[in-house]
Amino acid sequence: MLSKKYRFHSRGGVKYVYQKGKTIRKPKMSLIFCDNTRGFTRIAVVVSKKVEKTAVGRNRIRRRIYEAIRVNLDLVPKERDYIFIVYSKDVLKMGYKDLEKLLGELVAESKVCYNKKNG
Repeated sequence: MLSKKYRFHSRGGVKYVYQKGKTIRKPKMSLIFCDNTRGFTRIAVVVSKKVEKTAVGRNRIRRRIYEAIRVNLDLVPKERDYIFIVYSKDVLKMGYKDLEKLLGELVAESKVCYNKKNG
C-alpha cells in the first residue's frame, strides 16, 4: 500500500487539483495533474459507483492502482499532485502488467505536457 505521506489528507487539495490541473484521458482511466510546492508527490485514486456498485470492488480497484504506483514510485516526477480517475470496470479484471502499462502511459504523457509548458 502507498504510504500516507504520498496521499491527500483533505478535500481542499483534491479540489485545487481538479480546478487548476491539466487532464489526460485514456479510454479506461484519466489523470489530472498539477505542480505542488511540498517537495513530494501526492496521489489520489477516484472510482465512481457507476464503475463498481460495491465498496469492496471499488476498494480493490484502488488498492491495485496504489500498489502499481508504489512499486514504480521512483518513475513518477516529484513535486506533483496526481488524481487517477477510473472510468471502466475493466480495470478490476485487467492484468497487473497491463495496469502498470496504462499508469505508465498516463504519467509519461504528463511529463511531456509538463516539459512543453516549461519549454
